[in-house]
Amino acid sequence: MPNAFNFNASPFDSLTQHEQRQVRDHVDVVYYRPDEVILDVGTAPTHLFVIIKGVVEQFDGEDLVATYGPDDSFDGRALVAGKASSRFVAVEEVVAYALARQTVNDLIASNATFGALLFSDLGAKLSAASQRQSGNELQALNMARVDEAFVRPAHLVDADTDIVSVVRLFQKERTTNVLVRDPASQPPRLGMFTTNALQRAILSGRPLEQIAVGELSNYALVSVRPSDLVGDALATMVRHHIHRVVVREGEQVLGVLEALDVFSFLSNHSMLITLRINGARDIDELAEAAARITDMIRRQFRGGTRAELIARLVQDLNARLFDRAWQLIAPAELVAHSCLFVMGSEGRGEQLLKTDQDNGLILRDGYAPPADLAGICQRFSDALARFGYPPCPGGIMVSNPAWRMAASEFAQTTRRWLAMPEGDSLMNLAIFMDAHAVSGDASLLEQVRDSLTRMAVDNDAMLARFAGAIDAFGGSIGWWNRLLGGEAAQLLNLKKEGIFPLVHGVRSMALAARLPDTGTVARIEALVQRGELSADTGRELTESLHFFLSLRLKAGLAELDRQQPVTGAVDFKSLNSLERDLLKDTLDAVKRFKAQLRHRFRLNAL
Repeated sequence: MPNAFNFNASPFDSLTQHEQRQVRDHVDVVYYRPDEVILDVGTAPTHLFVIIKGVVEQFDGEDLVATYGPDDSFDGRALVAGKASSRFVAVEEVVAYALARQTVNDLIASNATFGALLFSDLGAKLSAASQRQSGNELQALNMARVDEAFVRPAHLVDADTDIVSVVRLFQKERTTNVLVRDPASQPPRLGMFTTNALQRAILSGRPLEQIAVGELSNYALVSVRPSDLVGDALATMVRHHIHRVVVREGEQVLGVLEALDVFSFLSNHSMLITLRINGARDIDELAEAAARITDMIRRQFRGGTRAELIARLVQDLNARLFDRAWQLIAPAELVAHSCLFVMGSEGRGEQLLKTDQDNGLILRDGYAPPADLAGICQRFSDALARFGYPPCPGGIMVSNPAWRMAASEFAQTTRRWLAMPEGDSLMNLAIFMDAHAVSGDASLLEQVRDSLTRMAVDNDAMLARFAGAIDAFGGSIGWWNRLLGGEAAQLLNLKKEGIFPLVHGVRSMALAARLPDTGTVARIEALVQRGELSADTGRELTESLHFFLSLRLKAGLAELDRQQPVTGAVDFKSLNSLERDLLKDTLDAVKRFKAQLRHRFRLNAL
């Protein structure tokens, strides 16, 4: 067999060298004419096919269900079952590898990942892929540079400074150490005074204002460079039995790296950003913290952290960021008598990279807001724009009077959206359904949400109009077939083709079931518990959503690397064979879910 077999294609990229030799020893090359049936329903397959050239279509009855191109394999399920349940037809001339059935069975027996990726259901495939791609996150983080971690600013004092003055500096700067300059020494030296040395000073019994900080300082400093690896810096601390090192480039001191910060960095980068957000005293300091979020996302994702876990971190960080900004800008009384909330993917906890603002403000009934409420809200929107969240083109922001009103007025507005779910009303209702409180009195949001769900539960016509938006952007399988058919367009709008119909379909079922959950996964779990979705469908939808988020994040980070605006559009050419295989399966899962929704809400009757 030729050595050209592509072992980088899924699922063959999971094979060992010994298993690759098995493939080479038992594979042939076959040819099929255009329109020739390769496998028909009921036939017992003898080989697994891997396409070298050409396109193959799979039919269930008269329905086209899948299209296969170069490096795609079929039909592993038929091999395991002993007979084909679909018809596979060559669209054009097809050249393919044919791997003997017994060899395939041997590979499945010896390599569980190969078997899962070849013939398992979508959930098992995605689980196997996740295990392969998880990598060693701790190793990746250890490979980060010191200047990527939280290097604290250095505070310098002279050696003759009294300890009482140093304690005041500790309190003012919220630090536990200062660097001490001793110019009288030959040569001049630099030391460190910490809270441990302060305890010794107190226990000495001498008046602290009479003790010079230089007397109790440690001048045997250990330093690292900003370009050193975080893992090496931690090893240095362990080797010298110390809790902090000085970061400097040559003679220039850049700051202090503490062991606590290193551990936080290695275990969870978001902890460092959280500390900066909570400690921010003005919008400038908040902007510095916000600027680090995208870098954290990039490191976490490329270090192997799953997209759904990153999304949870981002939701928490953004909530803290928005809450702190609102408290810095809005008077305390306004914060106490209102609820600031976010919506859309931010509200669902499914936003990763920074996108348009989607937020609103509910005021307590009877509360008279400040005369400058419009100015306050505009300053908040401006702050978010400075943090990297651009204004919403549709004006869905607190700076728009239509998205800030009293609770009773908001409740009336959302009920009107439900009664007339068309155009902007439909979009507004869908966005509001995902609202999540980030600051102020969250019960105000719950009042509005309860009013909405009470109206929705018994109105099938309203729910059907709402659910009908799943067909707003066409069908994914048509896109897939056009792409493999040779159309020039290589970019897939994953939000339109996969994420929106999945998310909105689940959202529609949640509204009908009066569920309080806002996240898509939480809604799916609740729907499964209520028997509205089968456990298999729930698992398939959850895994599909996570896969979509991962692909979209990968595409968005690539756009940032190219210094392009983030669209999240997936470049088909950039996908490896496993990703293409999983994308086909997940889009097909969305297609099946849409068919279920049409039956559930009787959409064909609209």
